[in-house]
Parts: sequence; structure tokens; C-alpha cells
Amino acid sequence: MTYFGFLLRFLVIPIVILLGLSLWDRRQGRQRASSLRAWPVWAAIGLHILIALVYTTPWDNYLVATSVWWYDPALVTGWVLGWVPIEEYTFFVLQPILAGLWLAFLALRLDGGEGNIQAAFPAGARLLLLPLALIWLAMVAILFTGWRPGTYLALELVWALPPIALQLAFGADILWRHRRLVLLAIIPMTLYLSATDALAIGRGVWTIDPAQSLNIYLGGVLPLEEFLFFLLTTTLLTFGVVLVWAEASHERIALLRQQGLRRLT
Repeated sequence: MTYFGFLLRFLVIPIVILLGLSLWDRRQGRQRASSLRAWPVWAAIGLHILIALVYTTPWDNYLVATSVWWYDPALVTGWVLGWVPIEEYTFFVLQPILAGLWLAFLALRLDGGEGNIQAAFPAGARLLLLPLALIWLAMVAILFTGWRPGTYLALELVWALPPIALQLAFGADILWRHRRLVLLAIIPMTLYLSATDALAIGRGVWTIDPAQSLNIYLGGVLPLEEFLFFLLTTTLLTFGVVLVWAEASHERIALLRQQGLRRLT
């Protein structure tokens, strides 16, 4: 199985299926809850594709350049940008599409959330940031001390926790209101991508460096860090799309803008 073969089987085909379901839902007249209609589906997905390409490209190139993971040259086209094969960039595009369409599928079948929220900045969210900050600092310490088995884990969390913290700081209460949608989006998608990743590793499409990982394997195949990678990226995408869709987010931005203008005058 080549890398593009992996993408076709496990990302493109599910995307096509979800696109078909999306067209069916449109013909049936299904709509997202009014609280989640601030942006169109494809606008939100497109924004997250752009963010994924810009934010992930330097990080992933560093992983390959330092041999945290590598790919089998016989199973890729040989087109490389930096240190990373073109197939990896294609994955950066396909994962937001798959996660976004899955989220849209669920959003048409769930209500708009429970309870009311205020347009004010969620002060309680700051309590969530402390443990994230402590974990982030611990991971930075691992990188500075050079403990090699913790390298991949530390690089993942140092990269992913700041944007997750930003999302929570802005809209933890909004995400909590839509918690059923958020959890039903994150859990199945994480498990699915982790399972497909285990298959690709088993076929030798890519390899995680045992010297730079904890060597804890789920199911005897999947490195713990790989499961964490898909949990983190799926969380980033789900949080981001829900916040972009949510009318409450845009009300909050308008309020913060007004408060900022008042301070300037």
C-alpha cells in the first residue's frame, strides 16, 4: 500500500460518502441549529485547511528532518517539499475535510445545545488553562533536557496545546453548550484515524523512531504518540469549526471589539 493508496482508501472514500450524505441531507431540507449557522460549512473547512497547512508544515518538516518519523521512499511519489512528501501535505488538506464533513453530518442530527450563554468573555475558562500551561511547560523541559524517549510526545504537546488553550480561553462555554456534538465528533474520528494509522504503520508506509518515543503501543502496533496526534488534531479541528459556526462566537467578538474601542476612546 502506497501513501496515496492509504489516502484514497481511508480518507478520500469516506469523504465521498459524506459528500453524498450531505447532498441527500440538503435535498431533505435538513439544517443545522440556528445557533450554529454563522458560517457555511465549506467556509469553515476552508479556513481550517489554510490554518493546518500554515501551522503544521514547519512542525512536520522538523519531525522528518530530525527523524522522529520517516516514510518508505518506495511507497511515495518522490515529490518532496522541504523534508516532507507531497502525500503528507495532501493529508493536511484531507483531514480537515473529513473531520468537517463528519461534524456537519452530526450537526444536522443534533439540537443546538443546552442552556443559554452570555456574550461576555468566559472568565471560568481561565481555570482550564492552568493545567494546560503546566503540561506545556513540562514538555518544554523535556525538550531542553534532551530526554529522547519523550521527544515525540513533547513536540506534539508543545505544538498543539497553545491553540487548544486559545480556543478554550475564547469559547469554553460555547463548546460546553455543544458538548454532545463536540464529543461525538472527536471520539469516533480519533478512533477511526488511529486505526487506519495503525494499518499504515503495520504496512511500513511510515515509521515512528523508537528511540524518540515512549515505546507504548496500543494494540501492539500503534505508538501512543500517534493516537495522541489524532486526538489533538481532531480536537483542534472540531473546536475550531464549532466556534466558527457558533453565533455566540461572533456576538462575543463584536462585544470584545466594542470594549476595545471604548478603551481607545
